[in-house]
Amino acid sequence: MKPQRRIPAVAVRRLPLYLRVLEDLASEGVEVTSSADLANRSGYSSEQIRKDLAYFGAFGTRGLGYDVSQLTQHLRRILGLTAAVPVALVGAGNLGTALIRYASLGARDTYVAAVFDDDPQKIGTEISGLRVRPMEELQATLREQGIRIGVIAVPEQNARDVFEKLCAADVTAILNFAPTKLEKRQVSVQNVDLTTELQSLAYFALGAGSDRA
Repeated sequence: MKPQRRIPAVAVRRLPLYLRVLEDLASEGVEVTSSADLANRSGYSSEQIRKDLAYFGAFGTRGLGYDVSQLTQHLRRILGLTAAVPVALVGAGNLGTALIRYASLGARDTYVAAVFDDDPQKIGTEISGLRVRPMEELQATLREQGIRIGVIAVPEQNARDVFEKLCAADVTAILNFAPTKLEKRQVSVQNVDLTTELQSLAYFALGAGSDRA
């Protein structure tokens, strides 16, 4: 049996941007597009786009381009977005609350289906119609609802424990906002450290590398 070709994670992470561009094109009434047009709108080169798409199959027609509707459907299928995907969020603090409210404003492909916290003052309260559940209900709730994606929005000192509990609940993909790197085999983890991201932006905002005393 021929071994399956390994697809770089960075290529997968670019697909949602291509999908967004395609949906914008569809809203404008565009039916056929090219890799050059996708490049202009996405910020990636046409060569990069063609390479990324080639990991998943042959799309488009040489000399004609891509059928916007068909490529949109292909990307939705590849990303598993043929139906809305439920997400569990742990941490009902300021960041968690903001993430839930943002998602409730119009996210179509993913939605927060359950939120958890260990703070007695938060448990039982509601955020955008979602009741904050105690951590003791995490495993049963995720398995009952078939939730495979988790979001960690807790302080650094609690992140590892939450991570292990999500993994024990059969979650296979995690978005971590705690300022600590989490990783585990068989689990896809994206670590987002807002503090370091902002600190790196300060470099560009305050001189973009110019020498400063």
